[in-house]
Amino acid sequence: MSTLNGAPPSIDIVDETFLAVPPATVAAVFADPAAWRRYWPDLVLEVYTDRGDEGLRWTVRGALVGTMEVWLERTLDGTLLHYFLRASPAAEMSPRRLRREFDRRARAAKAVALGLKEILEDGREPGVPPRTS
Repeated sequence: MSTLNGAPPSIDIVDETFLAVPPATVAAVFADPAAWRRYWPDLVLEVYTDRGDEGLRWTVRGALVGTMEVWLERTLDGTLLHYFLRASPAAEMSPRRLRREFDRRARAAKAVALGLKEILEDGREPGVPPRTS
């Protein structure tokens, strides 16, 4: 996907985190637009594909311009949360600042996933089946 002036996105983040809960449980979190504002407060998201229990795809405006996706893949006894952000800053950035922005966005993506893991798994012990509610 191209972003500003037809150039390829300058921020291309891919992340995966396993959550020992069903995809529907994770999908319910991302279905709430209030969660989007908590996780990405400087971005304006508009859904262009709602895949139900398999996730969402958004166009991104605000601090970044591009696309973002959360793909929820049923795996083993839970969900593999795939996160993709392909965007460019709305304002010009130096290469050094762009590297810092990439790092900040990648760390934020992992923080969202690990935060959800902690909350949704709710103290689940290893080897114990996930809760279905």
